[in-house]
Order: sequence, then structure tokens, then C-alpha cells
Amino acid sequence: MTIDRKDDALRGFEPRAPFLSRRSFLAGSAAGLGALGLGGCVTADGALMAEAARTYGPMPDEKFAIPAVDIKKVNPKYYRRTVQYASKEAPGTIVVDPGQYYVYRIEEDGMATRYGANVGRDGFLWSGDAYVGRKSEWATWTPPKEMIKRQPEAAKYARGMPGGLDNPLGARTLHLYQNGAYTLYTIYASSDPESIGSGITSGCVGLLSQDMIHLYARTPVKTKVVVLAA
Repeated sequence: MTIDRKDDALRGFEPRAPFLSRRSFLAGSAAGLGALGLGGCVTADGALMAEAARTYGPMPDEKFAIPAVDIKKVNPKYYRRTVQYASKEAPGTIVVDPGQYYVYRIEEDGMATRYGANVGRDGFLWSGDAYVGRKSEWATWTPPKEMIKRQPEAAKYARGMPGGLDNPLGARTLHLYQNGAYTLYTIYASSDPESIGSGITSGCVGLLSQDMIHLYARTPVKTKVVVLAA
């Protein structure tokens, strides 16, 4: 790796007085409906946050215990979701959309699992077809020579940085290949929630650790990966 987002509002409504002017009724109804509408929004937002808290909760049984994500640092549009997604690709295919900071896993019936991602910064974006050549858990990270040249401080890991929470590859890594050769690009697990929705890497694609573990478990070797142009 080269690293450097209904209810029936009028149910039970009864006027307190038998005779109301039309103006009073409309004013009272508008205020009541407004309050109910705001209550619905709060409830929906609260449900979304509660679901995100469960999705991105701690994972203490991992080799290195993964802490909960501070979901307040992630734009809700990057939370994991099942969405409609028209694609000619077969179910199981991974589609990376760096322009929108999303990774999709194609599902059946025009649906996809969507994950928020970080992607390559300007000058390091790439596109094309690849496939998962190998998978690794808590992988050793070795910075390439090009990176060490750009960032001399990475030289201390020239012989490899062991897996762990501070390792840039994180808990899971999908290594991308083309024509039998390793591209040096990966889809990896990020422990930095504030990076999701931004371009910060040297072409690799990062998902929150909980999302990456979810995708990793459903992705066999040889899975096709399509990286769209930004």
C-alpha cells in the first residue's frame, strides 16, 4: 500500500372545544403538525445515530481490540447502507467511486451495500479494472521506496511495520492485482473517522475498520474490483 459516508400525524387528534373559528383551527393545526413534524425528524435522526452506534461499536474480540468509532466525526451520508444501485457488474463485484467517496458491493436485484471511504489525493488517483489477488488480516506494512523518498520518516519501517492499531493497513486488507501483478494499491481498514469523505492517500482506498471487516468477510480472492474515474 502506498498511503501517506409516516406516521399518521392526525391520529388521536381531538379539538378541546366544540366550536373553533376556521382561522383558530388552521393556526392550531399548523402548529401541531409542525411540532409533530419536528418530532419525527428528531426521532429519525436519533434512530439513524443509534443504528450507526451499533454498526460502528467496539470490536473487543479482534486480535487487537478495535474501539468504537466516534460517529459524530463521520458525515451520516457515509454510514454503511443498502441502496439502489444500477450496475452491469455481477453480484459480489466491488465498485470504487472516488469522486463520491463511496465503495459499493454489488448485491442482487439492483441493490448494493454502500460504504463511505477515503481515497487518493490529487495526483495519486487511478482508475480501471483489478481483482483481489490476496487478503490479509492485521498485515505487516512496508512502505515502498517511492514513499520513503517522499517521506524519509517512513524509512524506519523499511523492513516492515507489524500489524496493529497504528499500522496504516489496519485490521483487514484487500490487495489489488492486475494481470497477475500486485498493483501496490489496496482497500484497507482506517481507524481515522475524519478521513472518510476525503482524498488523503497515495491511491489506496480506506474504509472504517468495522466496514472493512464487513466487506472483507464477504469478498473472496479473485473478486473483481472496478475503480471509476474521479
